[in-house]
Amino acid sequence: MSETIYDLIIIGGGPAGLTAGIYASREGMSALVLEKGMCGGQVAITGLVENYPGFPDGINGMELIKKFKAQAQRFGVKISELTQVKSLQPLDGKIKVETDKQKYLARTIIITAGALPKRLDIPGEKELTGKGVSYCATCDGPLFRNKDVAIVGGGNAALEEALFLAKFAKKVILIHRRNELRGAKILQDQLQKMKNVEFFLNYNLVSINGETCVDSIVAKEKQTGKQKTIKVQGVFIYIGFLPNSLALKGIIDLDNEGYVKTDEKMKTSMPGVYAAGDIRSKDIRQISTACGDGTIAALSVREYLKP
Repeated sequence: MSETIYDLIIIGGGPAGLTAGIYASREGMSALVLEKGMCGGQVAITGLVENYPGFPDGINGMELIKKFKAQAQRFGVKISELTQVKSLQPLDGKIKVETDKQKYLARTIIITAGALPKRLDIPGEKELTGKGVSYCATCDGPLFRNKDVAIVGGGNAALEEALFLAKFAKKVILIHRRNELRGAKILQDQLQKMKNVEFFLNYNLVSINGETCVDSIVAKEKQTGKQKTIKVQGVFIYIGFLPNSLALKGIIDLDNEGYVKTDEKMKTSMPGVYAAGDIRSKDIRQISTACGDGTIAALSVREYLKP
């Protein structure tokens, strides 16, 4: 076990975690970020971020994360990438963090491990992510102004994003594997009135095609097995998210979908443990909201550690 007792260990190196680290270190706290991969999360695979303040021409997601990381390190935040957290355990008024490399002790924890969109796992999806394949219309929709796009999914999130995309896109093709949509009727009614929205119900998306960017998709009708190639420049996938909370089950309170429950100060059910960003149970998940969560969590930790 590391002999160092950190004031704060942050689990996750995305926008929420790095922001929390910046605020904590500027408050004089010793902070360590543990990231299972490389810092950045979903932002790092986003080709162009246009809705984060301060970059009027947009910025590449990886470049944005490099700036977050450099700023955190400038203030003294230690970052350990490729470090998988396995468990948290209270220990003599502190919290023991066990990873696949070693064990650490901290006075407080902020969990910012994020959430991953569920994948279709079809040909072309992985290869073209960030090159026309997206999991966030709010983030990337305006990039597809006057272009044809497809949305996969039939729940509220898919329908809400289809309505959003219809403001920019030339055509929105909504593909759902069932013969009826699952989202709220008011959203369905609004979409039915949109002249540039086309429905492919009872279809599965079987491939996404393109060399350097998306240029078409193949959808398969479930009843007949007939396949149809459709020209599109973007594909937005909305079949749900998976919070990275498996190691937290039974340790802190989670909601029915596995997201961490917090109060408005980002406190969880375990004393000294906070959560911020996409792993937190909430409605809106954006870079800016993750940063806001990280800020609140770090300042809440400051208050918690006051003598």
